Amino acid sequence: MKNIAMYIIFILFMTILLPLFLVKSCDVDKGKAPIKNDQQKIIEGKELVKIYNTKTGNTDEMELEEYLKGVVAAEMPAAFHIEALKAQAIAARTYALTRIERFKDGHLDHITAPLCTGVHCQAYLTLEELEQAHGQSWTTEYWPKIVQAVDETKSMVVTFEGELIDALYHSSSGGMTEDSENVFATLKPYLRSVSSPNEESAPKFHSSITMTFNDFVKKIKEMVPNIEITKKNVTQVIKVADKSETGRIKKLMIGEKIIEGRDFRTAFSLNSTNFKINLIGDNIVIETLGNGHGVGMSQWGANAMAKNGSSYEQILKHYYQGVEIRKYN
Repeated sequence: MKNIAMYIIFILFMTILLPLFLVKSCDVDKGKAPIKNDQQKIIEGKELVKIYNTKTGNTDEMELEEYLKGVVAAEMPAAFHIEALKAQAIAARTYALTRIERFKDGHLDHITAPLCTGVHCQAYLTLEELEQAHGQSWTTEYWPKIVQAVDETKSMVVTFEGELIDALYHSSSGGMTEDSENVFATLKPYLRSVSSPNEESAPKFHSSITMTFNDFVKKIKEMVPNIEITKKNVTQVIKVADKSETGRIKKLMIGEKIIEGRDFRTAFSLNSTNFKINLIGDNIVIETLGNGHGVGMSQWGANAMAKNGSSYEQILKHYYQGVEIRKYN
């Protein structure tokens, strides 16, 4: 009887208590994993990632890490410091995986894939396209550096409270990045405004466009059809209605109509929403500071930090507040 009782206890342990223990253990480990979705095989690199090719209209498949090499090379100057390139690789990987999770069934703009090769997602160029754009000498000198940046950060992503972040980035901020809600209307606690010094060498740090007053008025009337603007009243008719602490225009008042700063930027193809409108003689000159939406990591700021001794982790934790850098598998 004693042997039978011991046997029953053993069976109960194996069928009830042990599974409960294993489930509890798995739950603990799961809390450490930054990605939880039904595309785990894709995320672990065991399957190919679908990419919509904006040039050909085809949907291509490629391994995630190989795709990232083309992204880093297209998005950031390869002459940048290796630590900046590593930061870019991690940000690009995080951004890609976030979109794979968010658009499991394809994006509305490219329904066959969650990612595309254009700036709508992340710019991507093949090695052949890079050679055509830069020449064979570029490939010899810089491609190994791109490969190094991606390979040495393999599987690394940026997370906030255990979840992948929206790893937004831009070319140059003009000295200060922007709070996410001032650009995209959604507050992200890790996308806070931070200083980004030493960007002055960026090619579009300061820029301006010049047009005739009549051409300027014509574009304004496309947004506000019945507006009457003259050289004498232009400063009264067009006023800043709301500006962020970083100097970016959130809203303009044109006559009686409110125009979003980002819409004005799009209409005039400006580099940023940090702009000033000046009437100079018969021309309108619009000056801008920085290049891009200004949220998240400044690429030129990242390079400046790297050249001053910062690691890729320090760069990422500066531009994305309160985050962790970890491997996703």
